[in-house]
Amino acid sequence: MSPMNAIFKRELKSYFGTPLAYVFLALFLMVSSAWMYADDFFLHQEASMRSFFQKLPWLFAFLAPLISMGMWAEERRTGTIEMLLTLPITTKQAVLGKFCAGWAFMLIALAATTPIYFTLCWLGDPEFGPVFTGYFGAFLLSGCYLAISSFFSMLTTSQVISCVLAVIACVVFIVIGNPSTVQNLPDPLVRLFESLSFSTQFDLMQRGIIEIRNLLFMGVMATGFLAASIVMLEDRKAA
Repeated sequence: MSPMNAIFKRELKSYFGTPLAYVFLALFLMVSSAWMYADDFFLHQEASMRSFFQKLPWLFAFLAPLISMGMWAEERRTGTIEMLLTLPITTKQAVLGKFCAGWAFMLIALAATTPIYFTLCWLGDPEFGPVFTGYFGAFLLSGCYLAISSFFSMLTTSQVISCVLAVIACVVFIVIGNPSTVQNLPDPLVRLFESLSFSTQFDLMQRGIIEIRNLLFMGVMATGFLAASIVMLEDRKAA
């Protein structure tokens, strides 16, 4: 077994080693379902998951920081990070192993919402294309949120501070492209901020459209924050 796989399995197992993981999953499913059927859903008489996907970035903005707040902060607080750094494992393997475990947990949370789709199939005839691209985009988006959150977990020994900073950063990446946020800015800045907004990038996917620029954006965002985490861990290892 490779060191990265060992880290992945250890971390994923640790998520389900406490009741907190099940509380997170239950809350995520309850809130996402409530938002899905809010706003007079049955009065619209439309079998669509658009309402669910529109609010998903906001749910991720809180779920990802909660999942990753102890990813590195707790390791630093207890001093176990020093033991981890002495093991025959590279910093890249350690960062990616923990990240993939958190990402798998978020995938499980997403999979738990699939009964919503089957309920829609029972109520009507939803289009499969937008649902598929919406879930695919949500999977990629969750990776971006988790990479950001794990970076902030690396910055501090406090899980609470890590969570708060990550939530703020994730919310900023949502609202930065809102019309009310950029309405008084020059057009070049408006286009720049809109291109950096998770809501803008995810909007096409939830409507059934996948463009290369959306995939590149999410890939660059996740890779950039993971690379920053690796650099910080390398500096700590060298110190």
